[in-house]
Amino acid sequence: MRLVIKVGTSLIAPGGRIETVRLRSLVDQFDLPHHEFLIVSSGAIASGMAHLGLTERPSTVPLMQACAAVGQSALMHIYEQLFFGKKKVAQLLLSSDDFTSPARYKNLQNTLNQLFRLGVVPIANENDSVSVRELEGAFGDNDELSALLAAAVDADWLLLLTDVDGFLAPNGKRPRLVRTIRKLTPEMEALCNGHGKLGRGGMRSKLRAAKMASDAGVSVAIVNGSEPDAIAKAVAHKIGTYFPAKTEKR
Repeated sequence: MRLVIKVGTSLIAPGGRIETVRLRSLVDQFDLPHHEFLIVSSGAIASGMAHLGLTERPSTVPLMQACAAVGQSALMHIYEQLFFGKKKVAQLLLSSDDFTSPARYKNLQNTLNQLFRLGVVPIANENDSVSVRELEGAFGDNDELSALLAAAVDADWLLLLTDVDGFLAPNGKRPRLVRTIRKLTPEMEALCNGHGKLGRGGMRSKLRAAKMASDAGVSVAIVNGSEPDAIAKAVAHKIGTYFPAKTEKR
């Protein structure tokens, strides 16, 4: 089974610094001998902020790019440590052009498939250190990137790991967890508000990414990544909000 795991900033860097213990608990859940994994990891800007001593997310693009440049290497160093003795990891920094240019898209697919054949775990992120469009939101965010990659590698699952239990709908004083969404509606999107303090995404972004991936034939779940055994439980439909794959895989 091939899984794309998107790890949100709110989950692994809630206070602006990467929480290595929490990230290690996620990596330990990966059934590496039996499945293939591709990680889409947020947290580069937050990591760079911590290394540069910044307490608030930068408001200018050049400073965000500088934070991303510092944070990308620091984040990969953490992943290399966490996977040491288990699997080799590889970094891919991507932009919108990698998905809109047919030649670059094919090259991306070839690279990812070769990495899988070699038993390597690809770790992808937007190329925030040089690409202004990604930081300004023209491309979207890592939720969208994870959906595009899930389609590109013909993944079986896309798991969007965050710090909430899934899509919560108003239900009096206590919001109700929506367990399955077969059709995303504007009314559902209207119930979403805001985004994380350090990340650019939010529940609306995750819903749209889930729809994109499920339309491409990928099963999707939005789940709380701090839940014990979150990955196994999500695949078993025991937690989170589930989007069934719309089409059968060839």
